[in-house]
Amino acid sequence: AEGGSSVKYKHSDFMQTVGDHSANYRQLRKEYDARLPHDTYDDKQSNANLERMRKVVQSLKPNTYQNLMKHDLPYDIHNCPEYPPPNYPMAWNVQDVLENWPPDDTFTPRSHIYQGLCYFDHATEYHKALNYREAEVPFVIHNDPAVIRTVERWNQPNYLRKLLGPRTRYRTEFSHNNHFMYWSKPGKRQRKNGDVPPDWKPPTEMQRTTFDQWLGHANVTDEELLQPDRDHWYFRLIGCGEMGDCDRDSSEYLFDELPFFQPREENELYMVEPKKQKGIHCRFGMKGVIAENHFDGSRNMIVVLGGERRYILSHPDQCENLVLLPRGHPSARHSAVDWSDPDWEEFPDFQNAEVNEVVLQAGDVLYLPTNWFHYIISLGLNFQCNTRSGVNRDYMDAIHDCGF
Repeated sequence: AEGGSSVKYKHSDFMQTVGDHSANYRQLRKEYDARLPHDTYDDKQSNANLERMRKVVQSLKPNTYQNLMKHDLPYDIHNCPEYPPPNYPMAWNVQDVLENWPPDDTFTPRSHIYQGLCYFDHATEYHKALNYREAEVPFVIHNDPAVIRTVERWNQPNYLRKLLGPRTRYRTEFSHNNHFMYWSKPGKRQRKNGDVPPDWKPPTEMQRTTFDQWLGHANVTDEELLQPDRDHWYFRLIGCGEMGDCDRDSSEYLFDELPFFQPREENELYMVEPKKQKGIHCRFGMKGVIAENHFDGSRNMIVVLGGERRYILSHPDQCENLVLLPRGHPSARHSAVDWSDPDWEEFPDFQNAEVNEVVLQAGDVLYLPTNWFHYIISLGLNFQCNTRSGVNRDYMDAIHDCGF
């Protein structure tokens, strides 16, 4: 019995086939659901709860970003047409974008950026977002009650500390600078075929840390400790869901915490093919962390639950201009160019690349179609989660022409 009752508490986001069904998690959610009520039989109270959550989310947005090229756009990103206009999303020369806001400069946010993505309000433009997703183009949607409820809970003092526990050790990537590039351990065949450069070394080191240990490294305000050439840590959580046992100490509660990413047919906007979901993955970034430019071979829904992340995006048809490390390389699919300090002479094609950018803030969800390129900069301490659901083949030709 819990709390003198033989009835087990079930939170409103409970799903039988996935999630954390432990007594500890039930008790934690019972406590915070009582503190942060969201939906009631009283419409007036429900509206008040929603307004409370919106105010919390708004308080977590320290900066405002405007479109630098507003007058060049044939559409208004805050009032986009029902369906994607021709040549959507607008893109600009990569050199202009990087010079306007160098990736290593996270201390001076730019008020005007090269944004080409539509920004939809879940309350009034859900149907537009669905149209754009079905057209397989990127966009951002905000003000989803399910998302902002999670944002409010995750930003309560000590909630994440209680959720993640004091002793569990999670995957944490470590780098001696602010650059993080995925890599896989090369095999004998790759080395024999010459796919691996003789001087290649893993760009990062995989560690296991508790949440508090990571926070101790990441939650610093001394600018000297946050310079690009100083040590950085990138914290990860993985909820396996219906994939089964995919990671040691997997974080199955992510399916309860992020119900909008549950593999349900009714989650039609976020879950295109629920049966092909590949878990829920979260990455907590410290200020300055850069995830190098790359593409992923599946649909991707990305939510920021706290802090800010700057995304620089490219259409798959920019593949050759982005100068990727080739198939067989331990970091294949990633750009060989250091975007923080591009060598324009060594990589002349990179000067022709076209990109657009968007800063995701708490409560924003980005849809990234299959094979779209993305380069990510943590503008401060932040919490981001994503999930993938199936593959769309619309952009495969461009990727195949690029050697993948």
